[in-house]
Amino acid sequence: MPVYLQYYFWLIAASLFCFLLERIHPWRKKQRVLRKGIGQDLFWLLFNGHYFGLLLALVTGNLIRLTNTFLHQQAWPVPQDLALLSDSPLWLQFIVFLLLKDFLEWNVHRLLHNVPWLWEFHKLHHSIEELDWIGNFRFHWGEILLYKAFTYLPLVILGIDEFVLLLIAVVWTVLLDLNHSNFRFSWGPLRYVLNSSAMHVWHHDKELHGKGGQNFGQVLSIWDWLFGTAYWPKESDQPQQLGFEGMGKYPKNVLKRLIYPFWKR
Repeated sequence: MPVYLQYYFWLIAASLFCFLLERIHPWRKKQRVLRKGIGQDLFWLLFNGHYFGLLLALVTGNLIRLTNTFLHQQAWPVPQDLALLSDSPLWLQFIVFLLLKDFLEWNVHRLLHNVPWLWEFHKLHHSIEELDWIGNFRFHWGEILLYKAFTYLPLVILGIDEFVLLLIAVVWTVLLDLNHSNFRFSWGPLRYVLNSSAMHVWHHDKELHGKGGQNFGQVLSIWDWLFGTAYWPKESDQPQQLGFEGMGKYPKNVLKRLIYPFWKR
């Protein structure tokens, strides 16, 4: 397989692209490259961007195989066999897949903020005090399971082409890295459709501006504007402090952060 058709090529390319943008035109000029917590975020990049992805693929592959065997034994249809969009043009698959995936993840993101025991997993992502591109990878593995659980079945039923799946994964990585980056952009009039660093920084505001927070969008911002969860006081402004209430009691150690949601309960 050509290297440009492999996700890890684009993961590295997106990381280097965002890193260079932050060096050429940093938004918060006093923010250091080796800022507080950068070493731990390198761990999360490797763990969530590579190792956990491999483990998840192995586990889910076996689960899918067992599930399909059970469905065949019961003479029930296998989700992949439905393939509702498999004969559709790739551009249509891309649009439908992007809209559905983003809307599902917007809802999961809201659950992570509004369901107390799920919030214990999501605290890790909000423990970052200085945003940059690599902060996009600071999240608990439990979040990955939740996103996959909520989005797998509706998306697999569509029968999306593998190239579209790769393209969506690349778009997600590039734009979410940019949205967390120390590089300011806002898309101009398209800000009501697309998320940006200027909007997403307010999601990490320590002060909440709605039930459970604000600006839950991933790639798209349109859901926040439609459902009243958008908050963007002035494009030039930034929150006074990032994080969450009670962060002083949150563990600093990587191992403790991995098990925190379980012993905290």
